[in-house]
Amino acid sequence: MTCIVVGIGADGMAGLSESSRLELRSATVIYGSPRQLDLLDDTVTAPRHPWPTPMLPALEHLPVDEDIHVVASGDPLLHGIGATLIRLHGAERVRVLPQVSSVSLACARMGWTAHDTEVISLVTAPVHTAVRRGGRAVVLCRDASTPRALAAVLTETGRGASEFTVLEQLGGARERIRGGPADAWAAAPPTDIDDLNVIAVRYLPDEHDGLALPDDVFSHDGQITKQTVRAVTLAALSPRPGELLWDVGSGSGSIAVEWCRSAPGCHAVAFEANAARRDRVSANARSFGADVEIRGAAPQDFYGAGQPDVIFIGGGLTRGGLMQACIDRLPAGGRLVANAVTAESEALLVEWHSRLGGELRRFQHYRGEPLGGFTGWRPLMPITQWTVTML
Repeated sequence: MTCIVVGIGADGMAGLSESSRLELRSATVIYGSPRQLDLLDDTVTAPRHPWPTPMLPALEHLPVDEDIHVVASGDPLLHGIGATLIRLHGAERVRVLPQVSSVSLACARMGWTAHDTEVISLVTAPVHTAVRRGGRAVVLCRDASTPRALAAVLTETGRGASEFTVLEQLGGARERIRGGPADAWAAAPPTDIDDLNVIAVRYLPDEHDGLALPDDVFSHDGQITKQTVRAVTLAALSPRPGELLWDVGSGSGSIAVEWCRSAPGCHAVAFEANAARRDRVSANARSFGADVEIRGAAPQDFYGAGQPDVIFIGGGLTRGGLMQACIDRLPAGGRLVANAVTAESEALLVEWHSRLGGELRRFQHYRGEPLGGFTGWRPLMPITQWTVTML
């Protein structure tokens, strides 16, 4: 028995391949959103069941032991329900018949090559996670409110000059494309935007920032992992797509932000006891489009946070029980990186290294500064770093 997922576009049955039409006409039961079910014509006679809210429990209990059909938007495996059904029930029990995606249609309308265009979904994610400091993206929207919300965030974060194009009902009879700078959309958005829309954004100014950003692009009070140390720390953290980082003693949140920017799907939880610094973490995450959950002091606020793949400890090492609490939270194969500046913190790292192994490193950086009419080297504080992978 199989769950057959059929992608459908705004042009409805007319845009489907013959195989997709035959599947729907032979169905015994069909699930989908009300909008997608309404695109089916009278040749499809099976009972139609709209998804309830919330939808996930219904997907978990879908009767895939029977032959059932699901209609989904465009390509069901591109930020769509097809991926969720495969994750829940296995690829061997789900068959997908894709339609042209809204991303492909948007790129075609814009004259953009798809492989050079980032795809960002705001269907469930916070709006600020679509902020970028250069490049271009097609943004999948939750509803008609998303364009105004994203335009406002882009304007607030210094990206109001971004080229902002809203594409509605792509591929359908009511297709419409409207564009302008993001700040104009934020100031006077149209009131008749269709719920079925995507946004094509060319981010301006296009700064093309790499990793290990300059310290001065972050809001901070001095409690920040400095750029050179951040570079070697990111190398030690070794981000992989989709992984969750716990940034313990986050300070400005620079490590959490850089982590989120390093690979697709990377997200973070920042633990910071100081309320003013938590506000700075929030501002920095918003400015860089980083998916960072912000919590209070560690380890008290560990409860309820998602299980980390990696933990970075940048502050509070000498707090009683903190290191053990972090180690206890990591799964087998999880990675921990800790940086120490003080002699007391360094002694703690040496002790844990003697217990669990891993790698112990020390970094000393120097900065060239004027010395009379010459240039001399001024040492920065040395950093001791311990990295370990849990067995």
